[in-house]
Amino acid sequence: MTDPNYTHISFLLDRSGSMQAIKEDTEAGFDAYIEQQRSQPGRCTVTLAQFDTEYETVSHGVDIAEVDALRLEPRGATALLDSMARLINETGQYLASMPEDQRAGSVVVGIMTDGHENSSVEWTRAAIKKLIESQEADYGWTFSYLGANQDAIEVGTSMGIAAERSLTYGTGDGDAAAAFAAYGASTARLRSSAAAGMTIAESRLQSAFTDEQRAAATAGDSGARAARPSRRAR
Repeated sequence: MTDPNYTHISFLLDRSGSMQAIKEDTEAGFDAYIEQQRSQPGRCTVTLAQFDTEYETVSHGVDIAEVDALRLEPRGATALLDSMARLINETGQYLASMPEDQRAGSVVVGIMTDGHENSSVEWTRAAIKKLIESQEADYGWTFSYLGANQDAIEVGTSMGIAAERSLTYGTGDGDAAAAFAAYGASTARLRSSAAAGMTIAESRLQSAFTDEQRAAATAGDSGARAARPSRRAR
């Protein structure tokens, strides 16, 4: 039996060139997310990977107290599917190396991108969907998808990630940070539910994004649009 008081967080972060516009917002949001999870009871380890056309493991199974502040250097294109597969497989290998009673009772996987897949060469969307559905059904992992410049619910569900755990965020001031805040609250609710003895299905229900969180994650875009003069007024 796995340890219900131990959570492993794996997070895949887009660092493609288009992320430059929200670099500081993303860095601040991720750091706040980690700080929030540090305050939660129970053991927690973190794997963080960044991707563009290449994949980089920043932290691998690091105790959450030792996670460094994020430094994002945007570049390249978006090999999303290949990077997702690599993160999932690396996380599986990390957990499989432990005795079962020492493995995380909750495995939380987050994916954050501001664009669509455009450069993977090994994995298809159908293959990723099958992999994610297998990890959730067979091993009790919980996936979330945060996407900008797209309908994140549509994209997330096409890859096997439930609509209630897929969140569209904007690229306006504060939107990325609001998305991280929503994901932090979601992660905290899942962790506390699992520690309280709820089933994985019950814990996932507790981690669903709320309407208020969805609105906050696009508020910056809405404000930017409202501040622009209309074409007719120019």
